[in-house]
Amino acid sequence: MKAGVFDSGIGGLTVVKSLLNEKVFEQIIYFGDTARVPYGIKDKNTIIRYSLEALEFFKNFDLDIIIVACNSVSAYALDELRANTNIPVVGVIQSGVKALLNKNIPQNANILVIGTNATISSKKYQIELKEQNFNDIISIATPLFVPLVEENILDGEILDATMEYYFKDIKNIDVVILGCTHFPLIENKISSFLNDATTIHSGDAIVEYLKLNYDCTNRFDKTKIEFFASSNPDGLKEIAKQWLGDYNE
Repeated sequence: MKAGVFDSGIGGLTVVKSLLNEKVFEQIIYFGDTARVPYGIKDKNTIIRYSLEALEFFKNFDLDIIIVACNSVSAYALDELRANTNIPVVGVIQSGVKALLNKNIPQNANILVIGTNATISSKKYQIELKEQNFNDIISIATPLFVPLVEENILDGEILDATMEYYFKDIKNIDVVILGCTHFPLIENKISSFLNDATTIHSGDAIVEYLKLNYDCTNRFDKTKIEFFASSNPDGLKEIAKQWLGDYNE
């Protein structure tokens, strides 16, 4: 199978890492809209427009599925993307919520959703969670985590101070949904700060969702990856080497 993975920038590489670990695709085409990142501060109509332009890019490839690794796009543009292609389009929000059910998280669990301003403002996670009868939900935008991850600040005083800033009044959390694909790189730090709360990781959730809902049970010995970006593709490839390790380009 051949998959397209779309993200506003580099964060979707954490989803690619999960796909590589599980060897579910023979080939992955990754596109990061690095010229216009971040999407998380943009309005709904702009996010939809940028997403449809990315879809036009993917029409150059014979894909079996498109994975939207960006939470902001998953929140605002999934319906429009699906309406403009016959290829299945999968987002990270629905799969993240389904992951709670797969982990048998009790419905009275205290759930914290963190993400960009756009993702949290959309209330998409909150709506999906309540449809599954999860009602004890706190949602906060934590956009400062994104530049910290991109600056490779994955530990230390600055990250700790940022967590204190966002989480100082957050108590008794059972589950944290990492509603931005940058956040898995600080997943353990977030969990530790919140008294070892269970974390839901977009990449791992997508893999489980694909296995349950699509023909993605075959395991391939190697996955070939091609990286494309709307700006500075060499920079994207360099980050990919750091985050993914060895891969077949």
